[in-house]
Amino acid sequence: MRIEEIDHNLRVESNITEPDLIWLDAQAAPFSILGVQYDEQQTCFVRMPQAVADTVNPGVSLLNRNTAGGRVRFRTNSTFIGIRAVMRNEGTMAHFTLAGQSGFDLYRSVAGETPVYKGTFMPVVGMKEGYSSGRAVDGQMAEYTINFPLYDCVEKLYIALKQDAVIEPAAPHRNEKPVVYYGSSITQGGCASRPGNCYQAILSRRLNIDYINLGFSGSGKAEESMVAYLASLDMSVFVCDYDHNAPTVAYLEKTHMPLYRAIRAAHPTLPIIMLTAPDVLFNPSEYAPRRALIYANYLRAKEEGDENLYFIGGDELFAGEDADSCTVDGAHPNDLGFYRMARGIEPVLAKLI
Repeated sequence: MRIEEIDHNLRVESNITEPDLIWLDAQAAPFSILGVQYDEQQTCFVRMPQAVADTVNPGVSLLNRNTAGGRVRFRTNSTFIGIRAVMRNEGTMAHFTLAGQSGFDLYRSVAGETPVYKGTFMPVVGMKEGYSSGRAVDGQMAEYTINFPLYDCVEKLYIALKQDAVIEPAAPHRNEKPVVYYGSSITQGGCASRPGNCYQAILSRRLNIDYINLGFSGSGKAEESMVAYLASLDMSVFVCDYDHNAPTVAYLEKTHMPLYRAIRAAHPTLPIIMLTAPDVLFNPSEYAPRRALIYANYLRAKEEGDENLYFIGGDELFAGEDADSCTVDGAHPNDLGFYRMARGIEPVLAKLI
């Protein structure tokens, strides 16, 4: 007997049988796709132009096709919402749920309230070319956000609604320009149990802000081409979160201040947040000099007159009761860890939007 035969809440719906549905391309109006762009040559969604990603390092080139931070938003009164995702499943990881790696999750908001989780479109174990999944909703006119997978490649996304449903554009976020996060696997979302639980998605819901996730597992190293691309972006806030991927303190010292100066030169009044690694529990002696270096760069820039620069010590984000319960492996945050990251970053970010 399979577990889903015992507990129906664990059943994965891979073939939608709901009647009277219409299937719509998520790239067409009135849907709005945020956080990712479509690459016609590769026929998949990417987070930055692939031609630029290919110049950075092999990790960024590959992980650019992971759709962390991607979202589709719309309003509807449909009583059912389904998805059909055409995907290149890139294999499962021992420390990561399949829902976080390859799943989509759904959030609902009414009258401008903070979006509330309404379920996960669960991926199918062993899928090769994607999956379909759907769920009933209450049919009240509401705004919906579907979060894309954190660590998988999406070629196409179709959304199913009832044929008689009204479909409208979602209201814009409060910030016209996105917050841009640059960094490591933690930035990318590893290892949230589902996409909506990475810290940027939590902050997006709580503050009603748009964002772009440029976290690349093991590959956020502030190379010149990456820095030039970051500096070219039109953004409302820049969050520098690549401490974890700098291979040594010496490397961090060589790259951190030049990254800051390039962003500041391109955006003289842009709010910049310098963030340090949060997962210091197992190796505090390794991360102490990194934190000290970044804090020294922060103080140096402040002494030079930068009034739009902010510092958040990552070692404080997990601190407190059950700090040792905030990761899946001593490094990557679980949902508790990401919640605490969002909680610690929110007071700073909220006053900058």
